Amino acid sequence: MVTRTSGLPSWLPPLDRKLLRDLWRMRGQALAIALMAACGIASFVTMRSGYEALLASQQAYYEHNRFADVFASLKRAPASLLQQLESIPGVNQLVGRVVIDASLDVPGLDEPASARLVSLPGAPGTGLNRVHLRRGRMPENMARNEVLASEAFSAANRLSPGDSVTAVINGRKEILQITGIAISPEYLNEMKGSSFPDNRRFGVLWMDHDALAGATDMRDGFNDVALTLAPGASEQQVIERLDRMLQPYGGFGAYGRKDQVSHSFLANELASARVSSTVIPAVFLAIVAFLTNNILMRVTVLQRAQIALLKSFGYADREVAWHYVKLALLIVLAGTVAGIALGSWMGQGLAGLYARFYHFPRLEFSLSGFSIGVSALGGAASAIAGAWLALRRILRMRPAEAMRPEAPAHFRPGPLERLGFQRYMSVPLRMVLRRLERKPLKALVSILGLSMAAALVVTGQYTFDALNEIIRVQFRTAQRDDLMLSFNESRDASVTHALSALPGVNRVEPFRAAAVRLRFAHHAKKTLIFALGGKRELRRILDEEERPIDMPAEGMVLTSKLAEILGVRKGEALSVEFLEGQRRVAEVPVVRIVDEPIGVFAYMDMAALSRQAEEPLLVSGAYLAVDPARQAELYRTLKGIPAVASVSLREATLQSFLSTIAENMRINTRVLVAFACVIAFGVVYNAARIALSENAVELASLRILGFSQAEVGGMLLGEQALLVAAALPLGCLLGYQLAALLSILLSQELFRIPLVVSTRTYLLSAAAVLLSAVVSGALVWRRIRRLDMIEVLKTRE
Repeated sequence: MVTRTSGLPSWLPPLDRKLLRDLWRMRGQALAIALMAACGIASFVTMRSGYEALLASQQAYYEHNRFADVFASLKRAPASLLQQLESIPGVNQLVGRVVIDASLDVPGLDEPASARLVSLPGAPGTGLNRVHLRRGRMPENMARNEVLASEAFSAANRLSPGDSVTAVINGRKEILQITGIAISPEYLNEMKGSSFPDNRRFGVLWMDHDALAGATDMRDGFNDVALTLAPGASEQQVIERLDRMLQPYGGFGAYGRKDQVSHSFLANELASARVSSTVIPAVFLAIVAFLTNNILMRVTVLQRAQIALLKSFGYADREVAWHYVKLALLIVLAGTVAGIALGSWMGQGLAGLYARFYHFPRLEFSLSGFSIGVSALGGAASAIAGAWLALRRILRMRPAEAMRPEAPAHFRPGPLERLGFQRYMSVPLRMVLRRLERKPLKALVSILGLSMAAALVVTGQYTFDALNEIIRVQFRTAQRDDLMLSFNESRDASVTHALSALPGVNRVEPFRAAAVRLRFAHHAKKTLIFALGGKRELRRILDEEERPIDMPAEGMVLTSKLAEILGVRKGEALSVEFLEGQRRVAEVPVVRIVDEPIGVFAYMDMAALSRQAEEPLLVSGAYLAVDPARQAELYRTLKGIPAVASVSLREATLQSFLSTIAENMRINTRVLVAFACVIAFGVVYNAARIALSENAVELASLRILGFSQAEVGGMLLGEQALLVAAALPLGCLLGYQLAALLSILLSQELFRIPLVVSTRTYLLSAAAVLLSAVVSGALVWRRIRRLDMIEVLKTRE
């Protein structure tokens, strides 16, 4: 064999010169493997760096702005109680505040909005949950009409310092002037009564403490507590002691940071990012290991004689092995470097996406040493694993045995030929099937690689299928109201008649939302029981077949996630501690468990709840069906009703849900589909190039015997077509299993992803793999057309 050595430095060791020549000769295949390694590393760096940026920003923000560890709300308590609360063992710092919800009339917004008004400490920069001023100035002391507005709410409504909004505070209309735009660690995500933010219709306003206390008749009092824990303190013990002391003052139950709504939302995002940065990159690197094994198997088989000569000339097995491991390492580590660069660029985009959604003082991308180290180790491990599997057999050979050409494969009729189907098959097809039968392991590796490409597309698109399913079930089938309104305090059930008389209201269905703490064995969970009336059309609870269920006359219905948290099963009884009213503790059986993708709630019949709580029939709000032609008139009326604390529109909640989830999902899906196409391209191209190298002599002989170029090319590419056809159903199956794994790993209290994969997703997956296979096949076809028959017959390479 004649090999050109010009251009290589003479000072390089012989094995290194051979290594460079091999790399140049197989540059196309090496590039395909490097690209796949780059995709896997880029996905890891992107997701991991986004996770690290979010986590670092959270920790720095929480520490600098003194985010509390425990929170509690109550009706009203005298300021003198604060000293007693501070003396609770384990309390480090405690503040009492005034926090109320108010309805808003926002300029440019037709429907009613609502806000949470939070009192500011007397001295700026003190206390807990400190605000961070973005623009403007702080409100003046005792300025009753000056407020800070939260950044997300201001941006959604295009409000700036100097603008004003109208609020109904304690039954009186107040015109509030915005003096500044601010953020707080307590409201990274501004949510109220919903699982997702609606920044257009709900925001946070901060007012001077004395001014807000005066407006709410709460001078020398407070109705909200936040505290930090001393090092080593027991959160549970502090919460229990706090609850006992606040109970006489109408305490609604203290809770830790993990149950604080904004923190919980961010914690769910961090958990999802951590899972995504582990599972998806692992799939990529496993495929890289498979392909590295494939290509080194081909190289070592074709270089049997060279390996034998090296061992005969005194090179030890470890030196020969290290030579081929270096070949794999150079290819994969080149992809790793490119992947780190690509991941850094994509990570900056992800950090920008997080910065638009989560309001931190600073959220910047940074490439950590951990990400670089894990990327390098992951790439090296996949290369070494692939190389070792390929080298084990060849290194066990003795030099004399390896010097001989590999024994020809024994011919045996395949299953189709034994059944007599060969008479219906053309000669090229029979040759393709025989090649696959003789090397089933190599074919299996190619099928597995292609199937993983298809599986990644299925996984990426599955999130959209799940999203559509949630919209269909939760926002179309279960929730059918036009709007939901909540009162500032529970009202007598007769208020339903007054709501029916409002302009444009066609149907009213009241509900009672009771704050409770559920206990079972050693598990406890603070949540809401939604008590519904007998006739329900606007808010329905569905069974597994999406049929509305009736509320039991006694007992409660739990969502499956809440039942899982409490460890309770159907038929067992829960201890229900009511956190308002008579604060009764009752034993209530679990009659049914239903599956809902959003939130963790319990449901009861309204009359049954009233009996268990030993209270009259009360309502917290109502679901309304509204005449579209009179919506504007209804909105104007609701803005002037002091008893209405908030109004939630179903379609607005849906749009908030989509804007919260869909943008991130859309970006991730596009990246996954692009990476999956790279995998499919790399697998088909490598398999076809290996087949071309291994069968070049046979293909050239067939051309001399009279077979046309199209027939010869059809034999080679037909083999790849059969592999693709076999991989597609397996890829769909693996994609479904991977989607099932992600649905479990990403399941959180706030939001669960149902396992739903549509036919459209499977078709898109097949189309992506087929398109990539066609492109790679076209590149191999160009090489077939340039095949020099004479040169091929003179040498195997």
